[in-house]
Amino acid sequence: MSLTKISVRGAREHNLKGIDIDLPRDALIVVTGLSGSGKSSLAFDTIYAEGQRRYVESLSAYARQFLEMMQKPDVEHIDGLSPAISIEQKTTSRNPRSTVATVTEIYDYMRLLWARVGTPYSPATGLPISAQTVSQMVDRVMALPEGTRLFLLAPVVRGRKGEYRKELAEWQRGGFTRVRIDGEVYPIEEAPALDKKFKHDIEVVVDRIAVKEGIETRLAESFEQALKLAEGLAYVDLADGVVPGREDEAQGGAMKGAGLPPNRIVFSEKFACPVSGFTIEEIEPRLFSFNAPQGACPACDGIGEKQLFDPQLVVPNEALTLKQGAVVPWAKSNPPSPYYMQVLASLAKAYGFTLTTPWKDLEPDQKLIILHGTGGMPVPLTFKDGRREYTVNKAFEGVIGNLNRRLLQTESAWMREELSKYQTAQPCETCGGKRLNEKALSVRIAQTDIATPVAMSVADAKAWFLALDAQLTPQQSQIAKAILKEINERLGFLDNVGLDYLNLDRTSGTLSGGESQRIRLASQIGSGLSGVLYVLDEPSIGLHQRDNDRLLETLKRLRDLGNTVIVVEHDEDAIRTADYIVDLGPGAGVHGG
Repeated sequence: MSLTKISVRGAREHNLKGIDIDLPRDALIVVTGLSGSGKSSLAFDTIYAEGQRRYVESLSAYARQFLEMMQKPDVEHIDGLSPAISIEQKTTSRNPRSTVATVTEIYDYMRLLWARVGTPYSPATGLPISAQTVSQMVDRVMALPEGTRLFLLAPVVRGRKGEYRKELAEWQRGGFTRVRIDGEVYPIEEAPALDKKFKHDIEVVVDRIAVKEGIETRLAESFEQALKLAEGLAYVDLADGVVPGREDEAQGGAMKGAGLPPNRIVFSEKFACPVSGFTIEEIEPRLFSFNAPQGACPACDGIGEKQLFDPQLVVPNEALTLKQGAVVPWAKSNPPSPYYMQVLASLAKAYGFTLTTPWKDLEPDQKLIILHGTGGMPVPLTFKDGRREYTVNKAFEGVIGNLNRRLLQTESAWMREELSKYQTAQPCETCGGKRLNEKALSVRIAQTDIATPVAMSVADAKAWFLALDAQLTPQQSQIAKAILKEINERLGFLDNVGLDYLNLDRTSGTLSGGESQRIRLASQIGSGLSGVLYVLDEPSIGLHQRDNDRLLETLKRLRDLGNTVIVVEHDEDAIRTADYIVDLGPGAGVHGG
C-alpha cells in the first residue's frame, strides 16, 4: 500500500455504485458532477466520515464521550487516510456570544495584547494609571532637585465619613507622630474630633525628608510603611514649590479640575486612580472577555444589547384609535379585554383625550402616559364588573410597564414567546453595545480601547493593526511583536477569502452559510496544520468572480502547507485550478454514482 494516495474500494454509500478510486495525497482535488450524482456521498459520507471515525476511535474512551461517533460508511476499505476536517455550509453558531473575532481567535490574541501592552486610564481624570514598584518610587523621588523638602504621606482615609478615633489611637501606638486631616497638619495626640456626618481625608505623615544622596534605604523603608498603611497608595507632597513639569497646572491647568494639587506626586502599588479611587486589581486577558464575569458589562452580561419593548411594535398602525385596538398587545383578544379598555377610558377622562381619536393625533405627553405610565402619580381608575362600579386611585404603570411585569411574572413559555413579538434588540445603555465593563474599557493602547478595533470591518482593522507598531514604545513593541504577527496573519486570511467587509463584532448567527464556511476556512489556514484531509462543500457559492480567485489562491495555499484538499464544486474556475478532477454521473439519483 502506498502512502502517496487515498485508495477507496467498493464505495456503496447512498447511490454510489461500488466505486473504486485512488486519490493522490497533498493535492487539490475537485469532485464535480450533476446535483444528486453522488458528489457529497463520495466526499463527505464516505471519505470524510471514515477519516473522522478512525481518528475518533484512536482516542481514549474518556475523550470519545465528548465527540460525535460517525457511522461506518458502506465501503469495503479505504487506505492512506489522514485525520479529516470538514468545512460545510452551515452557520457556525447561533450563540449570541460568538462573533467573527472569537470564531477566528483574533479576539483571543487581542485580549492578550491589551493585557500585556495596554495602559489603564482613569475615567475621572483621563490620565494614565500605572502600578509601580518601591524601587521605581524611590528613583522618581531621587530624580527631584537636590535639597527639595518633602512629606511622605499614607492616604489612609480618602473622602469617607466617620470619626476615626480608634484608628487615630492605633496609628499613635504604631509610632506615628503627625497626621494631616482635611489639609491641616496636627500632632497626632491633638487631632480634632471629627464629625461623622461629613467626608474626611486623613493622611498619616510617615516621613519628612530632604532629597540628598544616601537616603535611598530610608526612603524605601518609609515607602513600604506608607504602602502598607494605605493599601498600596502613597503621596509625596513638596513642602515648597510645585512638581517640576507641572507649573502650568499650578495656574489652573488640566489637573486642577481633577482635584490633584500641583505639588503632589501619587504612587500606587496597584493600578489605582489617586483622585477617584478607581482601581483595577490585575490586567489579565480574562478582564477583556465579555464571556467572563471579570470583563462582562454587568447590565447586559456581555451580550451588548437588551431585548426591550418597542413602542413601534406595540402601536404599529398610528391611524387606528384606541377603541379600534391601536395598542396591539392589549387588543389581541376579540372583543378586546374589558379591563384594559376601562383603564384606557379612565386615563382618557383624566388626561383629556378620547378613545376615538387616532393615535397619531394624540398629544406627545398623552402617548407617553399611555405607553410609560404616570410616573408614580395616582390617577382615578374606574371599573365596572357587571354588578357595581368602583374607582381606585393608583399610579398607572403604562402599557410597556405592564408588558415588562407580565414577562417577568409569567411561567408560560407560550406567553413569553407571545410578548417577545413586541420586543427589539437595542444597544445596552451602560456599555453602549461594547459588551465590556468600565474597567476593561479603561485600558487602552494608543489611546484606543479594545472595543474600538472590534467594531471595525476586517479591512479597517487590518489597516489599524498594521499602523499600530509605529505608535508603540520600543518596550511595548518588543512585547507586542509576536501577538501582532498572529492578529495580522488572521486578518490577512479573512481578507484573502473575500470577507474584508465583515465587522469583527458581527455575531456568528447572522452570517450566511458561505460566509461562515469561509471564516472556518480562514481559521484552518491560521492553524497552520499539515498532513490533514480537508473536505469542502462548494466554497465558491455567493462569491463575486474577483473574490473567487482569492478563494482559489487560499485553497492552493492550504494544499501547499502539505494537506489534501477535496472540494465538492460546480464552478468552472475551481475545476480548471484543480490538480485532479473526479467527475460523477452520468445522471442524478439512481442514474448517478
